[in-house]
Amino acid sequence: MNYKLEGAIRKNRKNFIIFAILWIFIAIVFVSPFAYSSHMAGLNGKMDLQVFFKVFGESIGNPFGTISNIFGQGASGTYFSTLLVVTIFYAVFFFIGVVRSAPKNEYTDIEHGSSDWSQRGEQYQILDRNKGIILAEDNYLPVDKRGNVNVLVVGRIRFW
Repeated sequence: MNYKLEGAIRKNRKNFIIFAILWIFIAIVFVSPFAYSSHMAGLNGKMDLQVFFKVFGESIGNPFGTISNIFGQGASGTYFSTLLVVTIFYAVFFFIGVVRSAPKNEYTDIEHGSSDWSQRGEQYQILDRNKGIILAEDNYLPVDKRGNVNVLVVGRIRFW
């Protein structure tokens, strides 16, 4: 089970940075105008949609000014509660994406035909480092070797 977590983290390393940058962008550009507009529209006790759309249209054009208005006019509670809801939904979707990109088994993304079956150069008692029939990276079956040089290829060939 540990290979799934390690594989998902290794595969999504760049996505974590993109996730953080996109979250900051959403928090500044979309959440702050929405929270400020909903706070201003609900000042008189009920939600006034005309005020909401008017303030939202003005504040989406100046998101940094909207953030200063949020903290200046006491709408920080609305902002942080809206940001919490958006963050939870965003994190759930990101988590689903990371889980779906986890490797299906521990051999996912491992080179097929690798020379991991031997260690410390013992394959070179049979194989050659430089020339011959290519078997894997840095492993060649020499053609001038005496004895059995038969090759068994395991895999599939696709024809369309």
